Amino acid sequence: MKPLGPIPPGFAAIDGELAIGGYTASALAAEAGTPLFVYDGALITARVAALRAALPERLGLHYAMKANPFAPLLRHMARLVDGFDIASGGELEMAEAAGVPAERISFAGPGKRDADLEAAIARGVTLNLESAREAERALAIGEQLGKPPRLAIRVNPDFDLKGSGMKMGGGAKPFGVDAALVPGLVRRIMASGAEWRGLHIYAGSQTLDAAAIAEMQAATLALAARLAEESRAVLPACNLGGGFGIPYFPGDAPLDLAAVGDALGAQFSALPDVLADTAFCIELGRYLVGEAGVYLTRIIDRKESHGEVFLVTDGGLHHQLAASGNFGTVVRRNYPSAIATRFGAPVEEEASIVGCLCTPLDRLADKGGFPRAEEGDLVAVFCAGAYGASASPAHFLGHGPAAERLVNANP
Repeated sequence: MKPLGPIPPGFAAIDGELAIGGYTASALAAEAGTPLFVYDGALITARVAALRAALPERLGLHYAMKANPFAPLLRHMARLVDGFDIASGGELEMAEAAGVPAERISFAGPGKRDADLEAAIARGVTLNLESAREAERALAIGEQLGKPPRLAIRVNPDFDLKGSGMKMGGGAKPFGVDAALVPGLVRRIMASGAEWRGLHIYAGSQTLDAAAIAEMQAATLALAARLAEESRAVLPACNLGGGFGIPYFPGDAPLDLAAVGDALGAQFSALPDVLADTAFCIELGRYLVGEAGVYLTRIIDRKESHGEVFLVTDGGLHHQLAASGNFGTVVRRNYPSAIATRFGAPVEEEASIVGCLCTPLDRLADKGGFPRAEEGDLVAVFCAGAYGASASPAHFLGHGPAAERLVNANP
């Protein structure tokens, strides 16, 4: 029997069923159907409040909307955070539709098309430039529009985030401008008459090691100071990146947020003069929304093969690619999951939860311990609030997307 990942705090049982934001899984499924993603807005609000309490007051909080662009969730998030970080023209349209002002949006990502640059410049969005060539294109488009662009530089740092699930800095990368080339590009931007907005330095994501995050943030601040001095320019703003992880797998422990906040507070108290007036922020996606989401899928067949039990559901990897182990995981491990309609019941059997797709890759839990489940029971896959619905191949084999719901979204 293989262990399951830890179920996040904030979930309870009502009459033997999983409750999400006070609503039973069966009530939610009856209203919206399955498969279904449910996001608890109250858990998101609480997570933002915990961050505000633990981190220095000076630090702004941005939402990386690639984690989850569900429109009601974006509107909820817009009331909670200081800015939105986007990575496409499509995300710009979604952020605008959620009521996020352009001055609170920054746009990173390689391969921005001219249409993307034009839309961002016309609206007054800050562009995080990924190359010198992109800078020249942005300046030319700004001249055509008669509007100076708001330009920051995404830096490819000489370090990465130790222990991160996805390294975004250090060595050759398609992201950002190599640190050695940044000062020259800063001077080019300032000489052009564009509005200089600062630096974006993102070294990695998804770590649970507070010491590694503190080390990365210290290195980021030192790099920002050095680049500001070498550029001979005031640094108006600096995005310190993210990297805050959530527990997905057996043995994972939550990030020590207080330790991260204490370390950053100490670093802020000893900033060099060149950073004295710099506005700092971090950008977080999964840490804000990941643990607030649950994926509900219904068992449509219970079968045995060579002595093994398979619970076949109406969902699968086309909605939860990461939980299936097919989203960059080297060794497949089980996400937290449960039989939602028998939540808290004792383990009775070993079973694998699989989806409805005609591929052996479609496995949501491998040989986990569950109470006995039958056709009609609901399965819950936790940590489904980030990189689920929009990061999975929803149209693979023609099954289509899952429904999505946000509960407890009152301000």
